[in-house]
Amino acid sequence: MLSKRMLSREEEAQIGEEKEVRREDQEKINRFSRLHSREKGLDEQLKAREKEKEDLEEISTELELADEDEKVPYRIGDSFFSLPVSEVQGLLSSSVEKIDTNVGSLEAKLGELRDEMQELKTALYGRFGRSINLEA
Repeated sequence: MLSKRMLSREEEAQIGEEKEVRREDQEKINRFSRLHSREKGLDEQLKAREKEKEDLEEISTELELADEDEKVPYRIGDSFFSLPVSEVQGLLSSSVEKIDTNVGSLEAKLGELRDEMQELKTALYGRFGRSINLEA
């Protein structure tokens, strides 16, 4: 956990004199901040999709125990329709496939975003050293 404290003389000496923040540095800092915010949003979307996929797989497992002739309610939009178990299982598997595709694209976006953030971190830490904190 981070705590606020004064720097010791040794830490001050390690940091050295303060460096002037140039326009390009500020643009990198702002870009990092925007990417970090976007990363949080994509992380939340990814977790929601994975939870949704897990729920659908659990429902599909439960339906395997149901009688084939039985009709079960299936939600399409805001309405529920009574459909045969086999049809619902097909719809569930196609929904899981769509979610898998969506999760894959979200993970790819997150990977690109994190790569760019790492490049910015490297550049900014190289310029400012310990006088800047980019850890969330």
